[in-house]
Amino acid sequence: MKPFATIVFLCLLAIAAIAQDDDLPQTQDTKVREKIEAARIAYITDQLQLTPDEAEKFWPIYREFAERRREIRQQLRETTKNTDPDQTDQEAVDQHFKVKQQELDLEKDYSGRLLKVISAQKLRSLPQAERRFRQMILDQIQRRQMQQERQQNLRDRSQQQLQKRNN
Repeated sequence: MKPFATIVFLCLLAIAAIAQDDDLPQTQDTKVREKIEAARIAYITDQLQLTPDEAEKFWPIYREFAERRREIRQQLRETTKNTDPDQTDQEAVDQHFKVKQQELDLEKDYSGRLLKVISAQKLRSLPQAERRFRQMILDQIQRRQMQQERQQNLRDRSQQQLQKRNN
């Protein structure tokens, strides 16, 4: 299991490095997303300890759930962003709860479907594995940004010293 975790970690480092390149063309952006998705699948499969048979049945259901959840969350963002000026605060709150209820109903529905494929213990571990993966990616991005800032600061200092010598 350790070599597998090492491979996933190295893959994630490479992804984070690529993801931070500001000059990436749009075609590479989709490649980066695909690599992150592949790493996420490997990480969650490992964390939940899915058997090959479970993984084969789990991932199509989970992908469908994730897409529908993404749509509902997008709807929530749009509802929050595009509040009608004539809408009362109470109506806005009611709309917010309506969308959140849709998300909860979706989770209940897909939890039932996933329980037919994986154990309840694995299902309960899923949100935590998702959070850990997301945090791992964010940490790597932050480390990469800090590294780029340090490199830029070094270049700036070198440039300043060079200018002082030339004056």
